[in-house]
Amino acid sequence: MTDYSEEQRNELEALESIYPDSFTVLSENPTTFTITVTSEAGEDDEKKYPDETPLYEIVSQENLDDNDVTDIIKLLEQQAEENLGMVMIFTLVSAVQEKLNEIVDQMKTRREEEKKQKEKEAEEEEKQRFHGTPVTIENFLNWKAKFDAELLEIKRKKMKEEEQAGKNKLSGKQLFEMDHNLDTSDIQFLEEAGNSVEVDESLFQEMDDLELEDEEDDPDYNPVNLDSD
Repeated sequence: MTDYSEEQRNELEALESIYPDSFTVLSENPTTFTITVTSEAGEDDEKKYPDETPLYEIVSQENLDDNDVTDIIKLLEQQAEENLGMVMIFTLVSAVQEKLNEIVDQMKTRREEEKKQKEKEAEEEEKQRFHGTPVTIENFLNWKAKFDAELLEIKRKKMKEEEQAGKNKLSGKQLFEMDHNLDTSDIQFLEEAGNSVEVDESLFQEMDDLELEDEEDDPDYNPVNLDSD
């Protein structure tokens, strides 16, 4: 009777000895394993650098856009073709470093130009706000119509307020009855102005210069004998 388990175990041992670097047991129940197989022709295909270009790739493009990456790959291809037959790694790295510096300078220049452009736009906006909109016939007529409407509204409000004030106007008697201090307002005004009153003496003649006749000095004067009409 055939012992299948024994045959399978013997085969696994043989495979492991034949492919020590590529044979891997994954599990024993059930028995599973992997064997990595590669072409033997590739081992004889020796890379002929520097007579051929080296293999390279860009694994990180932080802060670089797709156009920058494309330019760098084209630069590497150009430098590799120009340096065939010579060791070129240092040359390629130096070329990429110089290209990166150039890209960074371009970024700085673009940022400065964008900043200046924004400042210019802000300045133009400020000038526009300061100088206002250029006057044309159309916008002047629109402004005048709006101004006349606002002026008319102000006049209407003023007339309404004056009309209302006329209805509410009080007589002197009503004002006095509402405020008994009105009768002392003149006195209060004089008190606030001060106790002294200035008089222009030139408006009056000297009392001594006036010639006054005393009727009692008249010899013909008789207070009893009065002529009657």
